[in-house]
Amino acid sequence: MLHNNDPTKYSDPIYQSILVQKIVNRLIRHGKKSLSYRIIYSVLYKIQEKTQREPLAILEYAVRIVTPTVQLRTRRVGGANYQVPQEVSPRRGITLAIQWILVAARARPRRGIINCLSTEILDAACGSGGSIRKREEIHRIAEANKAFARYRFLIRLVYYVFICV
Repeated sequence: MLHNNDPTKYSDPIYQSILVQKIVNRLIRHGKKSLSYRIIYSVLYKIQEKTQREPLAILEYAVRIVTPTVQLRTRRVGGANYQVPQEVSPRRGITLAIQWILVAARARPRRGIINCLSTEILDAACGSGGSIRKREEIHRIAEANKAFARYRFLIRLVYYVFICV
């Protein structure tokens, strides 16, 4: 029964979207999931009021734009720490995008989480906002540290030779 591919089992009750469910699970604080549902549904309603378009499509587009293609992993080689760029799987990219959107919304000046989150999602869909700046910063650092990408494989090789053998 673990391999049941019923999307309604793992999605939210109103939109039947797995993405909304993931956002609710990341938004949750102190175990109050019903409050997280109310917040995200209010955010989607506010987006629909502002844009007169389908809010779920705007949310999916914002998450797609914020999703990074690389991430930075810290590796210690020869007593020095390097930020080594690595490719991101699509699943990990969506997780990072959701996390960055929520962090950027919480970092906005306090006007309530509903206003901050709806504004951040709309800004991300337009190509601006804190989450877009975070993605661009990560890509810029990864481009600058592209020379250290060879350490990604070197560490696994050293680990295999000295520890696993």
